[in-house]
Amino acid sequence: MDEYPLIENHGLIGDLQTAALVTSDGSVDWFCCPRFDSPSVFGALLDRNKGGHCTVRPAHGTYATKQLYLPDTAVLVTRFMTEAGAGEVVDFMPLTGTTATDRHRLVRMVRCVRGSMTFELDIAPRFDYGRKPHELHVTESGAVFASDGMALTVHTVREPDDERLAHSLTGDQDLHLTLSLEAGQQRGLVLESAADGPPRQIGLAEYEQLFHGTIRHWRSWLAKSRYTGRWREAVERSAVTLKLMTYAPTGAVVAAPTAGLPEQLGGERNWDYRFTWIRDASFSVYALLGMGFTEEAKAFIGWLDDRIKERAGGEGDSGPLNIMYAVDGSSDLKEESLEHWEGYERSAPVRIGNGAATQIQMDIYGEAMDSIYFAHGHGIHLGYRGWTGLLQALDWLADHWDQAGEGLWETRGGRQDFTYGRVMSWVAFDRALRLAQDTGRPSAAQRWTGTRDAIYEQVMARGWNEARGAFVQHYGSDVLDSSLLRMPTVGFITPQDPMWSSTLDAVENELVTDSLVYRYNPEASPDGLRGSEGTFSLCTFMYVDALARAGRVDQARLVLEKMLGYANHLGLYSEEIDLTGRQLGNFPQAFTHLALIDAAITLDATLNRAS
Repeated sequence: MDEYPLIENHGLIGDLQTAALVTSDGSVDWFCCPRFDSPSVFGALLDRNKGGHCTVRPAHGTYATKQLYLPDTAVLVTRFMTEAGAGEVVDFMPLTGTTATDRHRLVRMVRCVRGSMTFELDIAPRFDYGRKPHELHVTESGAVFASDGMALTVHTVREPDDERLAHSLTGDQDLHLTLSLEAGQQRGLVLESAADGPPRQIGLAEYEQLFHGTIRHWRSWLAKSRYTGRWREAVERSAVTLKLMTYAPTGAVVAAPTAGLPEQLGGERNWDYRFTWIRDASFSVYALLGMGFTEEAKAFIGWLDDRIKERAGGEGDSGPLNIMYAVDGSSDLKEESLEHWEGYERSAPVRIGNGAATQIQMDIYGEAMDSIYFAHGHGIHLGYRGWTGLLQALDWLADHWDQAGEGLWETRGGRQDFTYGRVMSWVAFDRALRLAQDTGRPSAAQRWTGTRDAIYEQVMARGWNEARGAFVQHYGSDVLDSSLLRMPTVGFITPQDPMWSSTLDAVENELVTDSLVYRYNPEASPDGLRGSEGTFSLCTFMYVDALARAGRVDQARLVLEKMLGYANHLGLYSEEIDLTGRQLGNFPQAFTHLALIDAAITLDATLNRAS
């Protein structure tokens, strides 16, 4: 682990309860267990020396690498090519089901496909973010790394008459193995947490069952997609990526499976994204239902319903909903820094937990209500208790919608009257009225109507800056904000309204650089943090959507095609892109992939109408 790989030089595998990142040259450098938000077992992504890793690579000479997913799956193949031979590592995690478990398996199968190759395998876990020591116990069938409260068991995949894998111990109680293979041979390892027995020898037939079963699962799931548009490969890869970031026991979608990856190299914008934001996950309902994945959307609406019912009748400034939760619905997300880790490319601090959990962000109510209403139109309905919880949440919002908050981007420079927050509060009451009308359920329709109209009038009067000819980030400012690209998407303003056309022009002139879109200008609107950031990939896809709705179809298509060129070699996106084209921030990011799906669906529909 001499240097850090580029953030984009990773692939993602997972079992729908946790996930791992695999570099393009064969190292698992991020793996948390037993959940997405659990302490790391391998964390070299954030500290190359202290984080821990599991590496497979050729033992001798120089080599080239290529990486791909097996078509329509989350099974990752990393290929090594040398003059003497070619080999590959097949990485995947067998699915765990919808019951929360501590038992997870990471399969690493090594094959020689041409000539002969000798591989080195290094297994060096560092439990609890490298804070807990471990002991290594080696047997003829494998090994066990034992730490306080956790064990990682290594099973070997080989036939009974195979010679024992050559192994050695290091001073850090790590395991080093060598494996020599000829063309056509394959052997490997299964790393298992909370194993129900000692290390054992797994036969190739049993491995093939795991392998083919995992492939069948992913292909069967993806076959449910109804998307047949122009960008099928990118859209379906995004769908698989979103599914990999879904916690199956509850249906919650994490914002990303990583923590602490910087938005600026050497900067302090290094957040933990392994939680479920009401906003992000609500957006996922559109992407999932747009592709026909009804069960996933239903599961998240159920998770959201539980949060609403839990907080029904809540009092105080925190409101009836938090902005984010752990995947199990708990809300204690205390933020701390891992001072002993240097951070990705020395970008410290490395943060776990998220202090933004206590922020006031008024937009989440609109996003929640919009997704509930959209799901209702697809046959996913709230029960009586869920509706009762919504009534109480909307009652709270009717009393508090006019208060300042930290906003969509979770700024830490003080509360403001963010225009986007007001727009989404309008959406909350608008969708509630529509839902009550559709279902005939009891409602405070008169109050909701009055509040909705008051919000609309306020936004048009105070969110519009005549001098800029645009809607602005917050009242009293002249700063633009790309979150407002969603105004026509949610129906607050028509895409052909001159005020909107002027706003879109202003965004293009100030926040767009060669098709890539910034969230806002932190120099013009200080956000309480040092440094700057790259363009925000979510916002670029939102820009595509806004252009398509405004009838600027050729421009929208060009921006989308350019943006697809910024994906990594596997079609994955992190949070941001810097001016050199390098990916920054947590990886991969759900927000970006769901926005890609939405933009493709909107642009497809627009192009189809025009043809």
